[in-house]
Amino acid sequence: MLRTDSCPRVLIVGSGLAGAATAMRLLRFARSPLEIILLERRSDYRCAGVAYHRDGNPWDHVFNIQAGRMSAFREDVHDFIRWANSEAERGDWPAPWAGTTFVEQGPAPRRIFQDYLTDRLAEARREACPGVVLVEADGEAVDMEVLSTGVDVTVRQSCLNSAGNGSGGGQAQETTVLFADHVVLATGLELRVPPFAAEVLEHESFVRNPYSAAGVRKLMALPPGATVAIVGSVLSAYDSAGLLLRQGHTGKIHLVSRTGTVFRTYPAGHEHGVVRLPCPKTLLEPYLNREEFLARVRNEWEAACSTVVREHPDIDQAVIAERVAKAWEPHLPKALELIPSAELRWLLDEFGTAIAAFRVGAVEYTMEIIERAMHPADGTVQLVVGKVAGIKPAESGRLVVSVDARNGTRSIEADLVMSNFGRESDYGRVGQPLWKNLLRRGTAVPHERTGRGLEVDERGVLLGPGGVAVGPVSAVGVLREGDEIVRNGRTGAFTFNLAAIKNHSIAVAAHVIERLEPSGDGLAGRLTQYCGHASNIKEAARAEFEEAVTLEVRRLATRARSERELIDFRLESCIRSVAELPALSVDASLRDRLMRVIVNRAAVERLTDISVTPKQLRRQLGIVNS
Repeated sequence: MLRTDSCPRVLIVGSGLAGAATAMRLLRFARSPLEIILLERRSDYRCAGVAYHRDGNPWDHVFNIQAGRMSAFREDVHDFIRWANSEAERGDWPAPWAGTTFVEQGPAPRRIFQDYLTDRLAEARREACPGVVLVEADGEAVDMEVLSTGVDVTVRQSCLNSAGNGSGGGQAQETTVLFADHVVLATGLELRVPPFAAEVLEHESFVRNPYSAAGVRKLMALPPGATVAIVGSVLSAYDSAGLLLRQGHTGKIHLVSRTGTVFRTYPAGHEHGVVRLPCPKTLLEPYLNREEFLARVRNEWEAACSTVVREHPDIDQAVIAERVAKAWEPHLPKALELIPSAELRWLLDEFGTAIAAFRVGAVEYTMEIIERAMHPADGTVQLVVGKVAGIKPAESGRLVVSVDARNGTRSIEADLVMSNFGRESDYGRVGQPLWKNLLRRGTAVPHERTGRGLEVDERGVLLGPGGVAVGPVSAVGVLREGDEIVRNGRTGAFTFNLAAIKNHSIAVAAHVIERLEPSGDGLAGRLTQYCGHASNIKEAARAEFEEAVTLEVRRLATRARSERELIDFRLESCIRSVAELPALSVDASLRDRLMRVIVNRAAVERLTDISVTPKQLRRQLGIVNS
């Protein structure tokens, strides 16, 4: 693939949610020619990924959270709801969704998110500045070599071989090397190989991926009285069980969970909120051992929950844990610094599911049917608490699941066994060639403290051995899970879900544009020095600086190019009015460019502020009615 012009090129590897969101931001933010290549190895995953692609998400699969929290833009919280009600093409939607008016607190089918992202990406492309182009390419990145000038990416593409004309031919693999000035890795979730299922991975009655088209077909083709075992009790397991129940399934459905964790239902009218709680001070004491630390956590947690009950009586009991977990985020990084890495990994492995259940719930549409089926002692759905020791074929052709439970080993013979997604978070164990090669080269390093994701800096740039940036390579999404935990105190799915991806896409796109936009000679050499005087600049011209940041926030948040250009005109005038510091002798054009970088960084920091909700953010930024 040849460069379409002499303009800089950004290659985004992966076009699911994270890749599409980053491409949208680049298309909006760029003010000068830029080529953005969105590379995807599976066409059905474009603007979808594993979580939202249509073939793996029947109409009964709904978002875990309310529809009003599914906007791709943090600064425009109701965008998805507006699209679903007034822009979505409903010609092939079934009842009851075809006639649904979506509301903020209600459910929405997961499969329509692919159409939403596709429409918003197309809009961003139309509204991009002249010379800013998007190329959607098919292929799989299998290797990368960082050069002094950029990155050479080896891309493998499938093509018909000479006999591939329907007469016995097939697919051939062709590789090419693609140069990019900057690479953004947005490869999404990786599949873990479950060791307990080694003997049955290819068995027709075992489903490894519940969000695969083949897995969904097997589930929907089951006789109503079939016995089903689902490994896991988290939200992907509820999707599968709920799909069966809505089809009228009457056979037993076993949810096998090591911890027995069951998610809670969001109350009617629930809105995401932030409460302020004091720092849990005992968590900042030296780490002695697991038992002592867990006792401190329990005491602080109970005290914090009591504080919320006492001081916020309007908060529903069902979401008190969510409020406390969110309130603790600013304090967790310091607490985690005191825990040895091996102990931190153990705590995350042991309590990861419980932490996820504290931090997020599920909508009533999903939970109500599961809870009703679990309620009677002889209900259709049974929760089996224990660790899956193995799955073996039976002489009957069914599968036998052996579970190490508290009262001994239990065997479940099932017509179908489904494993929950079981994502692989340790990139040292991921089997994809890209990750094997990046780790071999030292271009990527597994996150040392948590064993989850990769080492990145505060802007998402990959760090190699020794914590040194490897070059112009950034990461968004689940690749940054471990960093989100230790840097931002985020827990559960909030380390890599839509909320995190929104912020990653803003910060990474802004960083890429800062690097690649024409900047004039000497910018890189003077930026550190000039940024060091940023506090003096803000103080010397406080009103002008605040106005400039406000304008930049609005520019970054504006979808229409004509409006962005008007804001940009005002912004350039505002930046020129900021007083030059006498201590810095630079010409006016370079000074304005340096100031522009400082203003942009301040705007990005405000847009990605996780201490407030998206609604609070809009009010705080003054863009409620803009």
